[in-house]
Amino acid sequence: MTELVTVDIGGTHARFALATIAPDGAIALGEPVTLHTRDHASFQTAWEAFASHLGRALPQAAALAIAGPVDGEVIRFTNNPWTLRPAQLPREIGASHLTLVNDFAAVAHAVACAAPGDFVHLCGAEGPLPAAGTLSVVGPGTGLGVAHLWRDGRGAYHVQATEGGHVAFAPLDAIDDAILARLRRRYPRVSAERVVAGPAIVELYAALAALEGRAIEPHDDKTLWQLGMTGADSLAAAAVERFCLSLGAVAGDIALAQGAGGVVVAGGLGLRLRETLQRSGFAARFIAKGRFEGLMARLPVKLITHPQPGLFGAAAAFAKEHLS
Repeated sequence: MTELVTVDIGGTHARFALATIAPDGAIALGEPVTLHTRDHASFQTAWEAFASHLGRALPQAAALAIAGPVDGEVIRFTNNPWTLRPAQLPREIGASHLTLVNDFAAVAHAVACAAPGDFVHLCGAEGPLPAAGTLSVVGPGTGLGVAHLWRDGRGAYHVQATEGGHVAFAPLDAIDDAILARLRRRYPRVSAERVVAGPAIVELYAALAALEGRAIEPHDDKTLWQLGMTGADSLAAAAVERFCLSLGAVAGDIALAQGAGGVVVAGGLGLRLRETLQRSGFAARFIAKGRFEGLMARLPVKLITHPQPGLFGAAAAFAKEHLS
């Protein structure tokens, strides 16, 4: 039995947990502890705070899922002041075995290793995800994460992180055209992430209001998601539906580009949208690929419901690097 610390570091929060990896590869997570990055001067002091919370020495093995690229001599975060130097980390935290992985690559590792019960069906073919071939993983959150993994059908797999969220946004109707025109006034190039990510709800709401000639009160994205998902504001609800349409279109494009045999939607926002996605136009837009509609209708599309895919996936990446 191998014990390690698994960490999922984002801009606002760093989540820590102990994990155990059994000889058969089964991963068990302890209770996660969430720390605010702004409350800690560095990752090392946050690590020490986690140890203090547990009241015990931490294992000499660690897996870190990091929001951003993990190569290079220095890792800097976009939305928090921490800086990581991979060469110094083992000494700073007392780890003899260390894995660093991009946060969305960690999610793809979670998809590869999660149990069938950790997925719910969104659209396409019923039944489990294929055991062999390529799976596309798409996750709307603060940005739009995209990765893919390939499985050989016998338990081996390979994960590839990508920047697929930055492909160009492709409008499919007049409302999409209006959204694109509005965004183009601010950005010389409009990526899918500008439309299919949590903060994008603000622009979607404003674009729909402009179409109707409405004056609206400014709201932040968290408020608009709440108003839209509860139905308290009909225009916000329309923006949520438009988001689901665009997510379906982008997920289908990614699947075509990656030659996927199945697709998994991931991320905290995806999980919160679980019931909304199932009754929205997500499936219709996913399938709407012209001559390839028949192919797209046969692809199974699932939502991963594991509560901590970043932590679980980081532990899975550690197992693959150090224990396989």
